[in-house]
Amino acid sequence: MNVDELAETFEMLGDWEERYRYLIELGRKLPPMPDGAHVDANKVRGCMSQVWLTHEVRPGPPKTLEFRGDSDAHIVKGLIAVLFMLTSGKTPQQILALDIGNAFERLGLESNISMNRRNGFYAMVERIKQMAAAEAA
Repeated sequence: MNVDELAETFEMLGDWEERYRYLIELGRKLPPMPDGAHVDANKVRGCMSQVWLTHEVRPGPPKTLEFRGDSDAHIVKGLIAVLFMLTSGKTPQQILALDIGNAFERLGLESNISMNRRNGFYAMVERIKQMAAAEAA
């Protein structure tokens, strides 16, 4: 699902209660992260909740990245799912070029989630961009 489809879905849902429920549902559909991946090295700093992110490289051509993530907070898991919809299956260069902040704003998340969650979201974005930059090198 791309940002346009996601924005359309969010608009159809109407109020933020429904959108939060949808975010939680998206988080529930994330593939489980192996227990061994819940380690300090995969932890995202700057999040109030616990968040872990990893990635795998799909050789291609072109080489693409697939992400895995988990959190102990339901809405945060939903935000991880949204982030993966925007980044998984893309090349490192596509991920680095992606304006995730703009997508976040289009979905209305910028003004409808707490400052702490927003900071955590951008910490996750930064981590994904670091992974992409390392694979692009």
